[in-house]
Amino acid sequence: MTRRARRNSRRNALLGTVAAGLLLAGCTPGPTQMQPDAAALQDAQLKAAQQAEASYNYSDAVGIYQGLLAQHPEDPDLAMNLARNMRFAGQAQSAIAVISRLIAKQGRTPHLLTELGKAYLAADQDNLALPTLLEAKEQLPNDWEILSTLGVAYDYQGNYADAREAYAQALIASPSNPTVLNNLALSQASSGDLDGAIATLQQAIDQPTASAQTRQNLALLMALKGDPDAAERLARKDLPPEVADNNNAYFRMISNAAKAAAAAPPAGGSAVQ
Repeated sequence: MTRRARRNSRRNALLGTVAAGLLLAGCTPGPTQMQPDAAALQDAQLKAAQQAEASYNYSDAVGIYQGLLAQHPEDPDLAMNLARNMRFAGQAQSAIAVISRLIAKQGRTPHLLTELGKAYLAADQDNLALPTLLEAKEQLPNDWEILSTLGVAYDYQGNYADAREAYAQALIASPSNPTVLNNLALSQASSGDLDGAIATLQQAIDQPTASAQTRQNLALLMALKGDPDAAERLARKDLPPEVADNNNAYFRMISNAAKAAAAAPPAGGSAVQ
């Protein structure tokens, strides 16, 4: 797995097409008609954005949050939600700009620095992500999210030893946390420990709060291990049938390639003892 492929695997996929816009009737209200309550409309838009994000429709969520933030430009929660969904939607540079504006207003708080670090990682700027996350860790040394994200930054640089230490600290702060376990498993897979990665992801999906993405990561690793049937069972737990069918064809392709590589005779030359 190449370094860029690892980065891309950490970005979030499964984008959908759920409509989330809210339209008002264009006619002039008559005596018995009432204008929608502004607070109720905003609440409906916020719920639509949350639903879009939960359904992996990050582009839709971005559009709704942009509209809400235009109405309430000083709301930091809306800005954070917008930046997160921009990052998920592949708009990392835009996310960096949103968080940077928040930092200019609110200061370099650990949570803003963590989100900025994640955006830097999504933009393939691990040289900026690492010092940003270390700054956040100085302020909150035992925060599991900061430690786990720091582990990802170390992984991006191929520094697996420091990454494992960061994940170990994160698991002390938040035992059995499925997000930390997922990141640890990807680190293990990246460094060549496929069996260890599968075991870690199996532990992660046993947690009640494990995400669909964690299960799909395990499906991919099972395919790499040469078990496309297990990969297919995992894929069908979360994905629509047509998406699962496409994924399963891919799983079988890489599973066959993994089996062929395992059966191939070793290359010539003397082995290092």
